[in-house]
Amino acid sequence: MKTIVLVHGWGMTPAVFDDLVAGLRSRYAVCTPALPGYDSAPACTPYSLEKIVARMSSNAPELCHVAGWSLGAHVALQWARAKPEQVERLAVIAGTPCFSQRSDWSCAVDPSVLQSFRDALTDDAAATLQRFTLLQAQGDVATRRVAQKLRETLVSEAALRVEALCGGLDILASHDFRPVLAEIAQRTLVVHGTSDRLVPLAAARHVARAMPKAQLEMIDGAAHAPFVSAPEAVARLLTEHFDGR
Repeated sequence: MKTIVLVHGWGMTPAVFDDLVAGLRSRYAVCTPALPGYDSAPACTPYSLEKIVARMSSNAPELCHVAGWSLGAHVALQWARAKPEQVERLAVIAGTPCFSQRSDWSCAVDPSVLQSFRDALTDDAAATLQRFTLLQAQGDVATRRVAQKLRETLVSEAALRVEALCGGLDILASHDFRPVLAEIAQRTLVVHGTSDRLVPLAAARHVARAMPKAQLEMIDGAAHAPFVSAPEAVARLLTEHFDGR
């Protein structure tokens, strides 16, 4: 049985994938590890993509498929690039090569937004995470349902580790995969909601064009969490991709 590793996003727990896992587990062994510093997973120092990938890859099967969402998509891209012998196929969900705007990259978040989240974490981390769920659900055809699901799967206050959350924001603010996308040779599925207001659809189109074996599939009416908005549709796309020749 093939193994899929699902990598969650910033501020969330692996439970965010529960509905998606339900549509995959009859065909795959599905692993949903917590990012370092989330829940009971030990943090890593420094909090970098390289360290995160080293940790997660060491706990994964020697050969697996990897699907990452949002910050998890950054992890998945780095993992596929660093461990091509381990990552058989790749899926990027609501991902972008560069989360923060640059002078030559407009389809991204204003850096001041990321900085405001980082500043707010030290004052009230729980409220900051609640605010982030609203941003992720904004624009979705099922906004209330998606926002509720995201709220239910946030990192609990008891498990909050502000250092790991700040480290994740620093990764999103600083990392730019655009120069190396062409080096990632695995067959890749890019899944993106047409109503994503956090990561514009143009970013997903760029990923699909720049990677040599990538294809884009859009989830109509979904925002930043398409697998929450339409879990059956995303499960079908992942199954077709990971089972394909």
